[in-house]
Amino acid sequence: MKVIVTGSLGNISKPLAKELVQKGHAVTVISSKPEKQKDIEALGTTAAIGSLSDVDFLVSTFTGADAVYAMVPPNYTVPDPREYYQRTGSNYAQAIQRSGVKRVVHLSSMGAHLDKGTGFILGSHDVEGILNELSDVAITHLRPGYFYYNLYNFVDMIKGLGFIGANYGGDDKLVMVAPRDIAAAAAKEIETPATSKQVRYVASDEHTANETAHILGAAIGKPDLKWVTFTDEQTQSGLEESGMPAHIAVNFVEMGTSIHSGASRQDYELHKPIAMGKVKLEDFALEFAAAF
Repeated sequence: MKVIVTGSLGNISKPLAKELVQKGHAVTVISSKPEKQKDIEALGTTAAIGSLSDVDFLVSTFTGADAVYAMVPPNYTVPDPREYYQRTGSNYAQAIQRSGVKRVVHLSSMGAHLDKGTGFILGSHDVEGILNELSDVAITHLRPGYFYYNLYNFVDMIKGLGFIGANYGGDDKLVMVAPRDIAAAAAKEIETPATSKQVRYVASDEHTANETAHILGAAIGKPDLKWVTFTDEQTQSGLEESGMPAHIAVNFVEMGTSIHSGASRQDYELHKPIAMGKVKLEDFALEFAAAF
């Protein structure tokens, strides 16, 4: 198969590209950075250097492909994150339609079933809707949980304050996932014949926030590490005081609120994956300790 992988050499795209090459597929990796070309080609893949905002570039790259892995790169510098997702999703839809691609695996997010109250995840909700308008295209929306590497954002807080804190915590359940488990699921979907539009949840492990703090704490030599739950107001002001623009901070607060209430995982609980990913929190804790 000829497969297009977006996301350059990111946490998911790189292991996905490597796995597809190992399985004998011809892979083209899209990146906006010319300096990435050598590293992309070192994987045994073809580099396509261009912008996701250039629909003609996408059409020429997608033409002749059997499948496309489509993801919207996070961008916290845009004035309107939701509009950015919608615009990128629309570019993908136009390119898929014009190029004749019939199989798409889209990186979405847990919580994308909701149309309000989830912050940045509303962008994934919108992109799912845009892609679902395409006719005669088989689409799998991958909805992964909470990325393990987001826990690195708490390193400075642990070092400075001695605890983890967010507007979710305590006994709130965290459905967590490793990027390489997402890559494995994406590869499986790309190789699976499909004719419809479907959703696949991807998760590696489940723990409460308290359990997560205990496991991370044990790994870094702080067995009494606690996870403190802040109010939304405390979280918003804390993020702004750290230098984050208010309109970006409010998206993080909304995401946290949806985790705390359980709203973001409601649909996941009804459609859990048949098998969890291979990377458990205890495995990630070793990586966390090494970085800490």
